[in-house]
Amino acid sequence: MLPSIRFHVTGETLWNRMERAVERVNDRLRRTVTILEDSRVPYAVVGGHAVRAWVAQVDEAAVRTTRDVDILVRAQDFPRMCAAMHAAGFHQRETAGLQMFVETPDGSARDAVHVVIAGEMVRPGEHEPNPDIEPVVRTADFRTVPLETLVRMKLNSFRDKDRVHLRDMISLGMIDDSWLDRLPEVFRVRLLALLDDPNG
Repeated sequence: MLPSIRFHVTGETLWNRMERAVERVNDRLRRTVTILEDSRVPYAVVGGHAVRAWVAQVDEAAVRTTRDVDILVRAQDFPRMCAAMHAAGFHQRETAGLQMFVETPDGSARDAVHVVIAGEMVRPGEHEPNPDIEPVVRTADFRTVPLETLVRMKLNSFRDKDRVHLRDMISLGMIDDSWLDRLPEVFRVRLLALLDDPNG
């Protein structure tokens, strides 16, 4: 039986709701980066926002929105991150073994800053631990990881959204078969499958 969802939000309310959803995520990223920069906590933006930053170098029209704010930090710097985020009003939460920060005590994990710990394995089935924050790519506004590091992280996780991100980069010519020789076998097989079927 199909869910009974009524299409009832329309007009300016709908436009505002869609725009606000994107703005809130961008604001959360900006706020987090500012906190870490001001506190001198080493970090790198990873995940969907890192993909957005790299894709934007090639084609602005191909940039996707994302609800995720993923921040890579070293384990020894996590206590300093916690102190800085708490001082700025964020609340720490652990869900399914993953650390995150939310803006209100009852905030949803969908509206959180997710912490990715360098050197740790995150999920069963992954083949290598998270990378270190170095080397880092420094933009005018934040730090992120090199493209090769980002691609390896996406090939390692290889969830639906990771495959979408990888296919986007393939469609823009950012990844091609010249990458295959620099990857371990399991990542080579995954990338080859995407190159052979770029439209999914």
